[in-house]
Amino acid sequence: MSVTPEQVAAAHEVIKPHVLRTPTVLAPRLGSPLDAKIWLKLESLQITGSFKLRGACLKLERLAAADSGLRGIVAASAGNHAQGVGHHAQRLGIPTTIVMPETTPFSKVERTEAYGAKVMLQGASVAECNQHALTLAEREGLEFIHPYDDPVIIAGQGTAALEMLADAPEIDTLIVPIGGGGLAAGTAVWAKHVDPNIRIYGVQTERCPSMHAALAGEPMPGPNTHTLADGIAVKSPGKLPLQLLKDRLEEVLLVSESDIEEAVQALAGHQKVVAEGAGAAGYAAVLRHPELFRGRAVGVIICGGNIDRRMLSTVLLRGLKRDGKIAKLRVLIHDVPGVLSRVTQLVGAAGADVIEIDHQRLFSRLPPREAELHVVMETKGEEHVRKVLERLSMAGFTAECM
Repeated sequence: MSVTPEQVAAAHEVIKPHVLRTPTVLAPRLGSPLDAKIWLKLESLQITGSFKLRGACLKLERLAAADSGLRGIVAASAGNHAQGVGHHAQRLGIPTTIVMPETTPFSKVERTEAYGAKVMLQGASVAECNQHALTLAEREGLEFIHPYDDPVIIAGQGTAALEMLADAPEIDTLIVPIGGGGLAAGTAVWAKHVDPNIRIYGVQTERCPSMHAALAGEPMPGPNTHTLADGIAVKSPGKLPLQLLKDRLEEVLLVSESDIEEAVQALAGHQKVVAEGAGAAGYAAVLRHPELFRGRAVGVIICGGNIDRRMLSTVLLRGLKRDGKIAKLRVLIHDVPGVLSRVTQLVGAAGADVIEIDHQRLFSRLPPREAELHVVMETKGEEHVRKVLERLSMAGFTAECM
């Protein structure tokens, strides 16, 4: 089995009536620190919020056209593949079963069911779900839809690169997140066809570097799929993607959890792009390995935007805290009437905005007539925090940033 550029081009003709041609946008604020041009391919804006819609569309269109007595399909997924398959199966009227891990958030289950799919919660991981789905396919005569180790799926995913390089032909470097490898493989097949000299980098999280290890011929260290980039936390890469990538990638770059978190924050803050952890991994590689991209024309595939709203809120607020724009102070006070009001007046007079205040009497080692305040405030940045602390100190309060 293999995948050719001709198959990617043919795939695009099949899927383009049914899949959004997502924009490729220049991101000058992201590129200027490196004197580079950075384009973002916003697959996060896809109908189901992920590039997975592309391969699923091609696979199901082919199955529907074959008209070979298809009884239904089954897939295993924790989210994005499930929704891509469910969307197109509903459009084509194909009965669908999706096997998801027992720990899948209810919101993902609900979205998948909204596409008319029957959801079964089985196992603790996608690997266990895969095994159950394969058993179900054999027992009930269903077609199993693999998320990445399938030449049809890979050709469909490669259409994202086809569009991106058509929209921004000056790109000389591509960065692609890698889980099972379907998107990266399809991208590499097309990009090397367009420009044999183009540089292609894959990206994985340090916690689950399966493709990195496989390409190096090394056993993967104990994988940890508990990561912000759960969409690319795949324990075993696809055999076909591995074959297609081994001679086409420069290397697979590894990024940390803090790199991914900072990338989500930067994309939202500077570019107004909402990306899930896996979707931000490409830009995380730019932050972690800037020397590779300095002065270059870089294309980054933002492969998905399906981040839980609560998690997005947490990540963005942590970014404000890191930048000093939200700070928490510990202020020691005499526990007498009027002191709390005095502290808040001083903070306000310094131009900061008190968001939350906690008057702590019980859980403290201070004497009974003393207490401490935990003051959460919004500021202009670290220098502003220092000015607030100076004002409190001048008024006789002992205060520190927590």
